[in-house]
Amino acid sequence: MSVVDQIKEAAAKAIKELYQFEINSKDVLVNATKPEFAGDYTIVLFAFVKQLKKSPDALGNELGNELIKNHSTIFSSFNIIKGFLNLTITDEYWINFLQHQLNNSTFGIKEKNGERVMVEYSSPNTNKPLHLGHLRNNFLGWSIAEILKANGYDVMKTCIVNDRGIHICKSMIAWQLFANGATPQSTNTKGDHFVGDYYVKFNDEYKKQIETLKADGATQEDAEKNAPIMKAAQQMLIDWEAGKPDVIELWKNMNSWVYSGFDVTYKKIGSNFDKTYYESTTYLLGKNLVEEGLQKKVFYKKDDGSVWIDLTKDGLDEKIVQRKDGTSVYITQDIGLAEQKQKEFNAQKSIYVVGDEQNYHFKVLKLICQKLQLPSADGIYHLSYGMVELPSGKMKSREGTVVDADDLIDEMINISQHKTEELGKVKDFTVEELNELYDTIGLGALKFFLLRVDPKKKMVFNPEESIDFHGFTGPFIQYTYARIKSILRKIEQVSGFKFQISGSLLLLEKKLIIQLETFPATIEEAATEYDPSKIAIYIFELAKTFNSFYAEHSIANAESEEKKVLRLQLARLTAEVLKTGIGLLGIKVPERM
Repeated sequence: MSVVDQIKEAAAKAIKELYQFEINSKDVLVNATKPEFAGDYTIVLFAFVKQLKKSPDALGNELGNELIKNHSTIFSSFNIIKGFLNLTITDEYWINFLQHQLNNSTFGIKEKNGERVMVEYSSPNTNKPLHLGHLRNNFLGWSIAEILKANGYDVMKTCIVNDRGIHICKSMIAWQLFANGATPQSTNTKGDHFVGDYYVKFNDEYKKQIETLKADGATQEDAEKNAPIMKAAQQMLIDWEAGKPDVIELWKNMNSWVYSGFDVTYKKIGSNFDKTYYESTTYLLGKNLVEEGLQKKVFYKKDDGSVWIDLTKDGLDEKIVQRKDGTSVYITQDIGLAEQKQKEFNAQKSIYVVGDEQNYHFKVLKLICQKLQLPSADGIYHLSYGMVELPSGKMKSREGTVVDADDLIDEMINISQHKTEELGKVKDFTVEELNELYDTIGLGALKFFLLRVDPKKKMVFNPEESIDFHGFTGPFIQYTYARIKSILRKIEQVSGFKFQISGSLLLLEKKLIIQLETFPATIEEAATEYDPSKIAIYIFELAKTFNSFYAEHSIANAESEEKKVLRLQLARLTAEVLKTGIGLLGIKVPERM
Protein backbone atom coordinates (compact mmCIF):
# COMPACT_ATOMS: atom_id res chain seq x y z
CA MET A 1 0.00 0.00 0.00
CA SER A 2 1.34 3.46 -0.92
CA VAL A 3 2.16 5.99 1.77
CA VAL A 4 -0.69 8.21 0.53
CA ASP A 5 -3.19 5.37 0.92
CA GLN A 6 -1.83 4.66 4.42
CA ILE A 7 -2.26 8.33 5.36
CA LYS A 8 -5.85 8.29 4.11
CA GLU A 9 -6.71 5.13 6.05
CA ALA A 10 -5.00 6.37 9.21
CA ALA A 11 -6.76 9.75 9.00
CA ALA A 12 -10.19 8.17 8.44
CA LYS A 13 -9.64 5.84 11.40
CA ALA A 14 -8.43 8.70 13.63
CA ILE A 15 -11.46 10.85 12.79
CA LYS A 16 -13.76 7.96 13.70
CA GLU A 17 -11.97 7.40 17.00
CA LEU A 18 -11.80 11.09 17.91
CA TYR A 19 -15.25 12.22 16.82
CA GLN A 20 -17.27 9.02 16.24
CA PHE A 21 -17.71 10.24 12.69
CA GLU A 22 -17.51 7.67 9.86
CA ILE A 23 -15.83 8.73 6.62
CA ASN A 24 -14.51 6.85 3.61
CA SER A 25 -10.73 6.95 3.38
CA LYS A 26 -11.10 7.81 -0.31
CA ASP A 27 -12.70 11.11 0.73
CA VAL A 28 -9.54 12.21 2.56
CA LEU A 29 -7.64 14.54 0.22
CA VAL A 30 -3.86 14.12 0.48
CA ASN A 31 -1.32 16.13 -1.55
CA ALA A 32 2.45 16.46 -1.56
CA THR A 33 3.37 19.29 0.80
CA LYS A 34 4.30 22.51 -0.98
CA PRO A 35 8.10 23.09 -1.05
CA GLU A 36 7.85 26.29 1.00
CA PHE A 37 6.39 24.45 4.00
CA ALA A 38 7.83 21.80 6.34
CA GLY A 39 6.44 18.33 5.75
CA ASP A 40 6.10 15.59 3.15
CA TYR A 41 2.34 15.15 2.71
CA THR A 42 -0.62 17.40 3.45
CA ILE A 43 -4.17 16.53 4.52
CA VAL A 44 -6.74 19.11 3.39
CA LEU A 45 -8.95 19.75 6.43
CA PHE A 46 -11.67 21.99 4.98
CA ALA A 47 -13.88 19.09 3.85
CA PHE A 48 -14.42 18.03 7.51
CA VAL A 49 -14.44 21.34 9.40
CA LYS A 50 -18.17 22.00 8.96
CA GLN A 51 -19.25 18.40 9.57
CA LEU A 52 -17.15 18.06 12.74
CA LYS A 53 -17.88 21.61 13.93
CA LYS A 54 -14.22 22.24 14.58
CA SER A 55 -11.95 25.10 13.64
CA PRO A 56 -9.20 24.12 11.17
CA ASP A 57 -6.47 24.64 13.79
CA ALA A 58 -8.26 22.62 16.45
CA LEU A 59 -9.04 19.80 14.02
CA GLY A 60 -5.46 19.82 12.71
CA ASN A 61 -3.90 19.65 16.17
CA GLU A 62 -6.17 16.88 17.42
CA LEU A 63 -5.81 14.83 14.22
CA GLY A 64 -2.05 15.36 14.03
CA ASN A 65 -1.50 14.26 17.64
CA GLU A 66 -3.73 11.21 17.13
CA LEU A 67 -1.80 10.15 14.01
CA ILE A 68 1.60 10.44 15.73
CA LYS A 69 0.32 8.62 18.84
CA ASN A 70 -0.99 5.62 16.86
CA HIS A 71 1.44 5.59 13.93
CA SER A 72 4.79 6.66 15.32
CA THR A 73 6.67 4.54 12.73
CA ILE A 74 5.05 6.56 9.94
CA PHE A 75 4.68 10.13 11.25
CA SER A 76 7.40 12.06 13.08
CA SER A 77 5.88 15.57 13.27
CA PHE A 78 3.20 17.87 11.92
CA ASN A 79 2.32 21.53 11.46
CA ILE A 80 -0.84 23.37 10.48
CA ILE A 81 -1.00 26.12 7.87
CA LYS A 82 -4.43 27.71 7.28
CA GLY A 83 -6.53 24.56 7.15
CA PHE A 84 -3.82 22.24 5.88
CA LEU A 85 -2.24 19.54 8.08
CA ASN A 86 1.36 19.02 6.95
CA LEU A 87 2.82 15.66 7.99
CA THR A 88 6.47 14.63 8.08
CA ILE A 89 7.16 10.94 7.41
CA THR A 90 9.80 9.24 9.53
CA ASP A 91 13.17 8.28 8.11
CA GLU A 92 12.46 4.79 9.45
CA TYR A 93 9.45 4.47 7.15
CA TRP A 94 11.41 5.49 4.05
CA ILE A 95 14.36 3.23 4.90
CA ASN A 96 12.01 0.28 5.45
CA PHE A 97 10.46 1.00 2.04
CA LEU A 98 13.89 1.03 0.43
CA GLN A 99 14.91 -2.17 2.24
CA HIS A 100 11.70 -3.87 1.08
CA GLN A 101 12.59 -3.18 -2.57
CA LEU A 102 16.03 -4.81 -2.36
CA ASN A 103 15.15 -7.79 -4.54
CA ASN A 104 11.90 -6.57 -6.08
CA SER A 105 12.36 -6.63 -9.85
CA THR A 106 8.65 -5.96 -10.46
CA PHE A 107 8.28 -2.77 -8.42
CA GLY A 108 5.26 -0.85 -9.73
CA ILE A 109 3.82 -3.81 -11.70
CA LYS A 110 0.47 -5.17 -10.47
CA GLU A 111 -0.75 -8.74 -10.48
CA LYS A 112 -3.39 -9.87 -13.00
CA ASN A 113 -6.85 -8.49 -12.22
CA GLY A 114 -8.83 -10.75 -14.57
CA GLU A 115 -10.12 -7.89 -16.73
CA ARG A 116 -9.60 -7.83 -20.50
CA VAL A 117 -9.02 -4.74 -22.64
CA MET A 118 -8.62 -4.31 -26.40
CA VAL A 119 -6.45 -1.55 -27.79
CA GLU A 120 -6.85 -0.82 -31.51
CA TYR A 121 -4.20 1.36 -33.10
CA SER A 122 -2.21 2.10 -36.26
CA SER A 123 -5.09 1.69 -38.78
CA PRO A 124 -3.01 2.38 -41.90
CA ASN A 125 -4.24 2.76 -45.49
CA THR A 126 -2.65 0.52 -48.11
CA ASN A 127 -2.18 3.38 -50.56
CA LYS A 128 0.74 5.03 -48.79
CA PRO A 129 3.57 4.38 -46.31
CA LEU A 130 3.39 5.17 -42.62
CA HIS A 131 4.14 8.79 -41.76
CA LEU A 132 4.83 10.96 -38.70
CA GLY A 133 1.16 10.97 -37.68
CA HIS A 134 1.11 7.16 -37.75
CA LEU A 135 4.15 7.14 -35.48
CA ARG A 136 2.36 9.10 -32.75
CA ASN A 137 -0.60 6.73 -33.14
CA ASN A 138 1.55 3.59 -32.94
CA PHE A 139 3.61 4.82 -30.01
CA LEU A 140 0.47 5.85 -28.10
CA GLY A 141 -1.36 2.58 -28.78
CA TRP A 142 1.60 0.35 -27.93
CA SER A 143 2.44 2.32 -24.78
CA ILE A 144 -1.13 2.38 -23.49
CA ALA A 145 -1.33 -1.38 -24.02
CA GLU A 146 1.86 -1.91 -21.98
CA ILE A 147 0.76 0.51 -19.24
CA LEU A 148 -2.54 -1.35 -18.93
CA LYS A 149 -0.66 -4.68 -18.76
CA ALA A 150 1.48 -3.22 -15.96
CA ASN A 151 -1.76 -2.45 -14.12
CA GLY A 152 -2.87 -6.08 -14.29
CA TYR A 153 -5.10 -6.07 -17.39
CA ASP A 154 -5.09 -8.79 -20.03
CA VAL A 155 -4.54 -6.72 -23.19
CA MET A 156 -5.24 -7.60 -26.82
CA LYS A 157 -3.54 -5.33 -29.36
CA THR A 158 -5.48 -5.06 -32.63
CA CYS A 159 -5.17 -3.20 -35.91
CA ILE A 160 -7.70 -2.51 -38.67
CA VAL A 161 -6.12 -2.07 -42.09
CA ASN A 162 -8.00 0.16 -44.53
CA ASP A 163 -7.29 -1.96 -47.60
CA ARG A 164 -10.29 -1.14 -49.83
CA GLY A 165 -12.06 1.90 -51.25
CA ILE A 166 -11.53 4.64 -53.78
CA HIS A 167 -8.15 5.73 -52.34
CA ILE A 168 -6.75 2.23 -52.93
CA CYS A 169 -8.11 2.22 -56.50
CA LYS A 170 -6.36 5.53 -57.19
CA SER A 171 -2.95 3.93 -56.62
CA MET A 172 -3.97 0.91 -58.70
CA ILE A 173 -5.09 3.03 -61.68
CA ALA A 174 -1.93 5.13 -61.52
CA TRP A 175 0.19 1.97 -61.52
CA GLN A 176 -1.64 0.69 -64.61
CA LEU A 177 -1.13 4.01 -66.39
CA PHE A 178 2.44 4.88 -65.46
CA ALA A 179 4.36 1.86 -64.09
CA ASN A 180 5.07 -0.09 -67.28
CA GLY A 181 5.06 -3.27 -65.18
CA ALA A 182 7.51 -1.97 -62.58
CA THR A 183 7.54 -3.60 -59.12
CA PRO A 184 9.23 -2.81 -55.82
CA GLN A 185 11.79 -5.51 -56.63
CA SER A 186 12.57 -4.20 -60.12
CA THR A 187 12.99 -0.64 -58.81
CA ASN A 188 14.65 -1.61 -55.51
CA THR A 189 11.99 0.35 -53.63
CA LYS A 190 10.34 -0.46 -50.30
CA GLY A 191 6.84 -1.74 -51.12
CA ASP A 192 4.76 0.83 -49.24
CA HIS A 193 6.83 3.67 -50.69
CA PHE A 194 6.44 2.23 -54.16
CA VAL A 195 2.63 2.14 -53.96
CA GLY A 196 2.51 5.53 -52.22
CA ASP A 197 4.39 7.10 -55.13
CA TYR A 198 1.57 6.05 -57.46
CA TYR A 199 -1.02 7.58 -55.15
CA VAL A 200 0.83 10.90 -55.55
CA LYS A 201 1.10 10.34 -59.32
CA PHE A 202 -2.68 9.86 -59.47
CA ASN A 203 -3.27 13.17 -57.78
CA ASP A 204 -0.77 14.97 -60.03
CA GLU A 205 -2.45 13.58 -63.16
CA TYR A 206 -5.92 14.32 -61.76
CA LYS A 207 -4.98 17.99 -61.29
CA LYS A 208 -3.66 18.19 -64.86
CA GLN A 209 -6.85 16.69 -66.30
CA ILE A 210 -9.02 19.08 -64.26
CA GLU A 211 -7.11 22.06 -65.62
CA THR A 212 -7.41 20.71 -69.19
CA LEU A 213 -11.19 20.30 -68.86
CA LYS A 214 -11.54 23.76 -67.32
CA ALA A 215 -9.55 25.23 -70.21
CA ASP A 216 -12.13 23.65 -72.52
CA GLY A 217 -14.92 25.46 -70.66
CA ALA A 218 -15.93 23.03 -67.88
CA THR A 219 -16.72 24.25 -64.39
CA GLN A 220 -14.50 23.20 -61.49
CA GLU A 221 -17.21 20.83 -60.24
CA ASP A 222 -17.81 19.24 -63.65
CA ALA A 223 -14.07 18.93 -64.29
CA GLU A 224 -13.56 17.11 -60.99
CA LYS A 225 -16.43 14.71 -61.79
CA ASN A 226 -15.49 14.02 -65.40
CA ALA A 227 -11.71 13.78 -65.26
CA PRO A 228 -10.96 10.45 -67.04
CA ILE A 229 -8.56 9.21 -64.35
CA MET A 230 -11.16 9.72 -61.59
CA LYS A 231 -13.82 7.94 -63.63
CA ALA A 232 -11.39 5.06 -64.16
CA ALA A 233 -10.75 4.80 -60.39
CA GLN A 234 -14.49 4.80 -59.66
CA GLN A 235 -15.05 2.06 -62.25
CA MET A 236 -12.22 0.05 -60.71
CA LEU A 237 -13.95 0.24 -57.32
CA ILE A 238 -17.15 -1.10 -58.91
CA ASP A 239 -15.13 -3.89 -60.56
CA TRP A 240 -13.43 -4.71 -57.24
CA GLU A 241 -16.78 -4.98 -55.45
CA ALA A 242 -18.00 -7.21 -58.29
CA GLY A 243 -14.96 -9.45 -57.81
CA LYS A 244 -13.47 -8.92 -61.29
CA PRO A 245 -10.50 -11.35 -61.37
CA ASP A 246 -7.83 -9.08 -62.91
CA VAL A 247 -8.74 -6.22 -60.55
CA ILE A 248 -8.65 -8.52 -57.52
CA GLU A 249 -5.27 -9.90 -58.59
CA LEU A 250 -3.78 -6.42 -58.97
CA TRP A 251 -5.29 -5.37 -55.61
CA LYS A 252 -3.77 -8.39 -53.86
CA ASN A 253 -0.36 -7.81 -55.45
CA MET A 254 -0.18 -4.12 -54.57
CA ASN A 255 -1.43 -4.72 -51.03
CA SER A 256 1.18 -7.45 -50.54
CA TRP A 257 3.88 -4.94 -51.51
CA VAL A 258 2.55 -2.50 -48.94
CA TYR A 259 2.31 -5.12 -46.17
CA SER A 260 5.93 -6.11 -46.74
CA GLY A 261 6.91 -2.47 -46.34
CA PHE A 262 4.74 -2.02 -43.24
CA ASP A 263 6.31 -5.08 -41.62
CA VAL A 264 9.79 -3.57 -41.95
CA THR A 265 8.66 -0.31 -40.33
CA TYR A 266 6.68 -2.01 -37.58
CA LYS A 267 9.67 -4.17 -36.70
CA LYS A 268 11.92 -1.12 -36.63
CA ILE A 269 9.67 0.85 -34.27
CA GLY A 270 8.64 -2.14 -32.14
CA SER A 271 4.92 -2.14 -32.97
CA ASN A 272 3.09 -5.46 -32.93
CA PHE A 273 -0.49 -6.72 -32.90
CA ASP A 274 -2.24 -9.79 -31.52
CA LYS A 275 -4.77 -9.65 -34.36
CA THR A 276 -5.12 -7.66 -37.57
CA TYR A 277 -8.49 -7.00 -39.19
CA TYR A 278 -8.91 -5.95 -42.83
CA GLU A 279 -11.64 -3.65 -44.05
CA SER A 280 -12.03 -5.82 -47.16
CA THR A 281 -13.38 -8.59 -44.92
CA THR A 282 -15.25 -6.41 -42.40
CA TYR A 283 -16.99 -3.84 -44.63
CA LEU A 284 -20.12 -6.00 -44.93
CA LEU A 285 -20.42 -6.39 -41.15
CA GLY A 286 -23.27 -4.61 -39.43
CA LYS A 287 -26.00 -5.29 -41.99
CA ASN A 288 -27.71 -7.68 -39.59
CA LEU A 289 -27.59 -4.98 -36.92
CA VAL A 290 -29.35 -2.55 -39.26
CA GLU A 291 -32.25 -4.98 -39.50
CA GLU A 292 -32.19 -5.50 -35.75
CA GLY A 293 -32.17 -1.73 -35.20
CA LEU A 294 -35.16 -1.27 -37.49
CA GLN A 295 -37.11 -3.89 -35.53
CA LYS A 296 -36.21 -2.20 -32.24
CA LYS A 297 -37.14 1.20 -33.75
CA VAL A 298 -33.62 2.46 -33.05
CA PHE A 299 -33.31 3.15 -36.81
CA TYR A 300 -35.89 4.34 -39.31
CA LYS A 301 -36.17 4.05 -43.09
CA LYS A 302 -36.63 7.04 -45.38
CA ASP A 303 -38.81 7.03 -48.50
CA ASP A 304 -35.79 6.37 -50.73
CA GLY A 305 -34.98 3.19 -48.77
CA SER A 306 -31.95 4.54 -46.88
CA VAL A 307 -31.77 3.79 -43.14
CA TRP A 308 -31.01 6.50 -40.52
CA ILE A 309 -30.84 7.14 -36.80
CA ASP A 310 -32.04 10.39 -35.21
CA LEU A 311 -29.62 11.51 -32.50
CA THR A 312 -30.86 15.10 -32.21
CA LYS A 313 -32.24 14.47 -28.71
CA ASP A 314 -28.72 13.39 -27.71
CA GLY A 315 -27.25 16.68 -28.93
CA LEU A 316 -25.99 15.24 -32.23
CA ASP A 317 -27.80 14.98 -35.58
CA GLU A 318 -29.30 12.45 -37.96
CA LYS A 319 -26.88 9.81 -39.19
CA ILE A 320 -27.20 7.44 -42.15
CA VAL A 321 -26.40 3.79 -41.35
CA GLN A 322 -27.29 2.18 -44.70
CA ARG A 323 -27.48 3.69 -48.19
CA LYS A 324 -30.59 3.39 -50.35
CA ASP A 325 -28.85 0.72 -52.46
CA GLY A 326 -28.38 -1.40 -49.32
CA THR A 327 -24.62 -0.82 -48.93
CA SER A 328 -23.01 -0.05 -45.59
CA VAL A 329 -21.35 3.19 -44.52
CA TYR A 330 -18.28 3.43 -42.27
CA ILE A 331 -20.25 3.72 -39.04
CA THR A 332 -22.17 0.51 -39.85
CA GLN A 333 -18.94 -1.39 -40.44
CA ASP A 334 -17.55 -0.12 -37.12
CA ILE A 335 -20.70 -1.22 -35.27
CA GLY A 336 -20.42 -4.67 -36.83
CA LEU A 337 -16.71 -4.95 -36.06
CA ALA A 338 -17.30 -3.83 -32.45
CA GLU A 339 -19.81 -6.65 -32.10
CA GLN A 340 -17.42 -9.18 -33.70
CA LYS A 341 -14.46 -8.19 -31.52
CA GLN A 342 -16.62 -8.45 -28.42
CA LYS A 343 -17.69 -11.98 -29.38
CA GLU A 344 -14.09 -12.99 -30.07
CA PHE A 345 -12.39 -11.50 -27.02
CA ASN A 346 -15.15 -10.63 -24.50
CA ALA A 347 -13.26 -7.51 -23.40
CA GLN A 348 -14.62 -5.18 -20.74
CA LYS A 349 -13.21 -2.17 -22.59
CA SER A 350 -12.31 -1.43 -26.20
CA ILE A 351 -9.93 1.49 -26.73
CA TYR A 352 -9.68 3.09 -30.17
CA VAL A 353 -6.50 5.14 -30.69
CA VAL A 354 -7.63 7.55 -33.41
CA GLY A 355 -6.91 11.23 -34.13
CA ASP A 356 -9.18 13.97 -32.82
CA GLU A 357 -10.67 14.65 -36.26
CA GLN A 358 -12.77 11.54 -35.57
CA ASN A 359 -14.18 12.69 -32.21
CA TYR A 360 -17.72 13.01 -33.60
CA HIS A 361 -17.58 9.62 -35.30
CA PHE A 362 -16.78 7.83 -32.05
CA LYS A 363 -19.46 9.69 -30.09
CA VAL A 364 -21.96 8.42 -32.67
CA LEU A 365 -20.50 4.90 -32.66
CA LYS A 366 -20.75 4.51 -28.88
CA LEU A 367 -24.25 6.02 -28.77
CA ILE A 368 -25.60 3.73 -31.51
CA CYS A 369 -24.05 0.65 -29.88
CA GLN A 370 -25.65 1.64 -26.57
CA LYS A 371 -29.06 2.13 -28.19
CA LEU A 372 -28.72 -1.29 -29.84
CA GLN A 373 -27.82 -2.64 -26.37
CA LEU A 374 -24.67 -4.35 -27.62
CA PRO A 375 -22.53 -5.91 -24.86
CA SER A 376 -19.52 -3.95 -26.13
CA ALA A 377 -21.22 -0.53 -25.99
CA ASP A 378 -20.33 0.88 -22.57
CA GLY A 379 -16.72 -0.24 -22.93
CA ILE A 380 -16.06 1.78 -26.10
CA TYR A 381 -13.48 4.48 -25.42
CA HIS A 382 -11.98 6.82 -28.01
CA LEU A 383 -8.40 7.72 -27.09
CA SER A 384 -8.39 10.95 -29.07
CA TYR A 385 -5.05 12.59 -29.81
CA GLY A 386 -3.95 15.81 -31.47
CA MET A 387 -2.23 15.99 -34.81
CA VAL A 388 1.54 16.24 -35.18
CA GLU A 389 2.80 19.17 -37.20
CA LEU A 390 6.22 20.31 -38.26
CA PRO A 391 7.70 23.76 -37.75
CA SER A 392 6.74 24.32 -41.42
CA GLY A 393 3.07 23.39 -40.83
CA LYS A 394 0.64 20.56 -41.64
CA MET A 395 1.36 17.54 -43.83
CA LYS A 396 -0.66 16.42 -46.88
CA SER A 397 -0.21 12.87 -48.12
CA ARG A 398 -1.97 13.30 -51.46
CA GLU A 399 0.51 16.05 -52.34
CA GLY A 400 3.47 14.01 -51.18
CA THR A 401 4.38 16.49 -48.43
CA VAL A 402 4.12 14.12 -45.47
CA VAL A 403 7.10 13.24 -43.31
CA ASP A 404 7.69 9.60 -44.12
CA ALA A 405 8.17 7.41 -41.04
CA ASP A 406 11.16 5.52 -42.45
CA ASP A 407 12.93 8.71 -43.54
CA LEU A 408 12.32 10.29 -40.14
CA ILE A 409 13.64 7.25 -38.27
CA ASP A 410 16.79 7.28 -40.42
CA GLU A 411 17.21 10.99 -39.77
CA MET A 412 16.86 10.46 -36.01
CA ILE A 413 19.49 7.72 -36.04
CA ASN A 414 21.86 9.95 -38.03
CA ILE A 415 21.32 12.84 -35.60
CA SER A 416 21.97 10.51 -32.65
CA GLN A 417 25.22 9.38 -34.27
CA HIS A 418 26.33 12.97 -34.82
CA LYS A 419 25.46 14.05 -31.27
CA THR A 420 27.11 10.97 -29.73
CA GLU A 421 30.30 11.44 -31.75
CA GLU A 422 30.40 15.07 -30.64
CA LEU A 423 30.54 13.92 -27.00
CA GLY A 424 33.41 11.55 -27.89
CA LYS A 425 32.80 8.94 -25.16
CA VAL A 426 32.36 5.81 -27.26
CA LYS A 427 35.84 5.13 -28.60
CA ASP A 428 35.95 1.64 -27.05
CA PHE A 429 32.67 0.51 -28.71
CA THR A 430 32.63 -1.98 -31.58
CA VAL A 431 30.91 -1.04 -34.84
CA GLU A 432 27.98 -3.31 -33.96
CA GLU A 433 27.67 -1.76 -30.48
CA LEU A 434 27.75 1.73 -31.95
CA ASN A 435 25.05 0.96 -34.51
CA GLU A 436 22.84 -0.49 -31.78
CA LEU A 437 23.50 2.56 -29.59
CA TYR A 438 22.60 5.01 -32.38
CA ASP A 439 19.37 3.10 -33.02
CA THR A 440 18.52 3.03 -29.31
CA ILE A 441 19.15 6.76 -28.84
CA GLY A 442 17.51 7.85 -32.11
CA LEU A 443 14.32 5.83 -31.66
CA GLY A 444 14.25 6.64 -27.95
CA ALA A 445 14.39 10.36 -28.72
CA LEU A 446 11.61 10.05 -31.29
CA LYS A 447 9.27 8.02 -29.06
CA PHE A 448 9.85 10.12 -25.96
CA PHE A 449 9.26 13.40 -27.80
CA LEU A 450 5.96 12.15 -29.23
CA LEU A 451 4.80 10.63 -25.92
CA ARG A 452 5.89 13.34 -23.47
CA VAL A 453 2.92 15.53 -24.48
CA ASP A 454 -0.65 14.95 -23.27
CA PRO A 455 -2.26 12.96 -26.13
CA LYS A 456 -5.14 15.43 -26.40
CA LYS A 457 -2.79 18.25 -27.35
CA LYS A 458 -1.54 19.06 -30.83
CA MET A 459 2.20 19.16 -31.06
CA VAL A 460 5.05 20.36 -33.23
CA PHE A 461 7.87 17.88 -33.78
CA ASN A 462 11.45 19.11 -34.01
CA PRO A 463 14.03 16.33 -34.59
CA GLU A 464 17.05 18.33 -33.38
CA GLU A 465 15.32 19.39 -30.16
CA SER A 466 14.33 15.80 -29.37
CA ILE A 467 17.98 14.64 -29.10
CA ASP A 468 19.26 16.93 -26.37
CA PHE A 469 21.25 15.06 -23.75
CA HIS A 470 20.41 17.72 -21.15
CA GLY A 471 16.75 18.55 -21.82
CA PHE A 472 13.29 17.00 -21.39
CA THR A 473 14.22 14.16 -23.72
CA GLY A 474 14.64 10.42 -24.01
CA PRO A 475 18.44 10.62 -24.39
CA PHE A 476 18.69 12.54 -21.08
CA ILE A 477 16.95 9.67 -19.28
CA GLN A 478 18.92 7.04 -21.20
CA TYR A 479 22.15 8.83 -20.29
CA THR A 480 21.14 8.99 -16.60
CA TYR A 481 20.39 5.25 -16.61
CA ALA A 482 23.73 4.42 -18.28
CA ARG A 483 25.50 6.70 -15.80
CA ILE A 484 23.94 4.86 -12.84
CA LYS A 485 24.87 1.48 -14.31
CA SER A 486 28.44 2.69 -14.73
CA ILE A 487 28.51 3.82 -11.07
CA LEU A 488 27.19 0.46 -9.91
CA ARG A 489 29.70 -1.48 -12.00
CA LYS A 490 32.59 0.52 -10.55
CA ILE A 491 31.72 0.59 -6.85
CA GLU A 492 29.16 -2.09 -6.11
CA GLN A 493 30.77 -4.35 -3.55
CA VAL A 494 27.68 -5.47 -1.63
CA SER A 495 26.69 -8.71 -3.36
CA GLY A 496 22.92 -8.96 -3.68
CA PHE A 497 22.48 -5.99 -1.30
CA LYS A 498 22.22 -8.30 1.70
CA PHE A 499 23.35 -5.67 4.21
CA GLN A 500 20.73 -3.98 6.32
CA ILE A 501 20.02 -0.37 5.28
CA SER A 502 20.07 2.03 8.21
CA GLY A 503 20.80 5.57 9.28
CA SER A 504 19.11 8.94 8.93
CA LEU A 505 18.32 10.57 5.61
CA LEU A 506 19.75 13.72 4.10
CA LEU A 507 17.46 16.05 2.15
CA LEU A 508 18.22 14.80 -1.38
CA GLU A 509 18.29 11.16 -0.27
CA LYS A 510 14.80 11.56 1.14
CA LYS A 511 13.55 13.48 -1.90
CA LEU A 512 14.74 10.67 -4.17
CA ILE A 513 13.10 7.96 -2.05
CA ILE A 514 9.81 9.86 -1.94
CA GLN A 515 9.85 10.13 -5.74
CA LEU A 516 10.64 6.43 -6.13
CA GLU A 517 7.78 5.45 -3.81
CA THR A 518 5.24 7.22 -6.06
CA PHE A 519 6.16 5.16 -9.15
CA PRO A 520 3.31 2.60 -8.81
CA ALA A 521 0.79 5.42 -8.35
CA THR A 522 2.16 7.11 -11.49
CA ILE A 523 1.67 3.95 -13.56
CA GLU A 524 -1.87 3.66 -12.20
CA GLU A 525 -2.62 7.29 -13.05
CA ALA A 526 -1.25 6.85 -16.59
CA ALA A 527 -3.56 3.85 -17.06
CA THR A 528 -6.62 5.58 -15.59
CA GLU A 529 -6.16 8.65 -17.79
CA TYR A 530 -4.78 6.76 -20.83
CA ASP A 531 -1.86 9.17 -20.83
CA PRO A 532 1.77 7.97 -21.25
CA SER A 533 3.00 11.54 -20.72
CA LYS A 534 2.41 11.01 -16.98
CA ILE A 535 5.20 8.43 -17.01
CA ALA A 536 7.42 10.49 -19.32
CA ILE A 537 7.23 13.48 -16.95
CA TYR A 538 7.76 11.27 -13.89
CA ILE A 539 10.91 9.54 -15.15
CA PHE A 540 12.34 12.87 -16.37
CA GLU A 541 11.87 14.42 -12.90
CA LEU A 542 13.31 11.29 -11.28
CA ALA A 543 16.38 11.45 -13.51
CA LYS A 544 16.85 15.13 -12.62
CA THR A 545 16.58 14.38 -8.90
CA PHE A 546 19.12 11.56 -9.12
CA ASN A 547 21.61 13.76 -10.95
CA SER A 548 21.20 16.47 -8.28
CA PHE A 549 21.62 13.85 -5.55
CA TYR A 550 24.75 12.37 -7.13
CA ALA A 551 26.31 15.80 -7.68
CA GLU A 552 25.89 16.47 -3.95
CA HIS A 553 26.61 13.07 -2.39
CA SER A 554 29.30 10.53 -3.17
CA ILE A 555 28.42 6.85 -3.24
CA ALA A 556 31.91 5.34 -3.50
CA ASN A 557 33.30 7.65 -0.80
CA ALA A 558 30.21 7.83 1.40
CA GLU A 559 30.66 8.96 5.01
CA SER A 560 30.01 5.46 6.32
CA GLU A 561 29.38 1.89 5.17
CA GLU A 562 25.69 2.35 6.06
CA LYS A 563 25.48 5.42 3.83
CA LYS A 564 27.24 3.59 1.03
CA VAL A 565 24.74 0.72 1.18
CA LEU A 566 21.83 3.16 1.35
CA ARG A 567 23.02 5.12 -1.67
CA LEU A 568 23.85 2.00 -3.65
CA GLN A 569 20.27 0.81 -3.16
CA LEU A 570 18.97 4.27 -4.07
CA ALA A 571 21.00 4.15 -7.29
CA ARG A 572 19.94 0.59 -8.05
CA LEU A 573 16.23 1.25 -7.52
CA THR A 574 16.40 4.47 -9.52
CA ALA A 575 17.94 2.57 -12.43
CA GLU A 576 15.23 -0.12 -12.22
CA VAL A 577 12.44 2.46 -12.17
CA LEU A 578 13.93 4.42 -15.07
CA LYS A 579 14.27 1.22 -17.10
CA THR A 580 10.74 0.04 -16.30
CA GLY A 581 9.19 3.47 -16.81
CA ILE A 582 10.86 4.26 -20.10
CA GLY A 583 10.23 0.66 -21.19
CA LEU A 584 6.48 1.31 -20.83
CA LEU A 585 6.99 4.00 -23.49
CA GLY A 586 8.60 1.42 -25.77
CA ILE A 587 12.11 2.80 -25.27
CA LYS A 588 15.24 0.77 -24.63
CA VAL A 589 18.06 1.85 -22.32
CA PRO A 590 21.76 1.31 -23.08
CA GLU A 591 23.92 -0.21 -20.35
CA ARG A 592 26.61 2.27 -21.35
CA MET A 593 26.85 5.32 -23.60
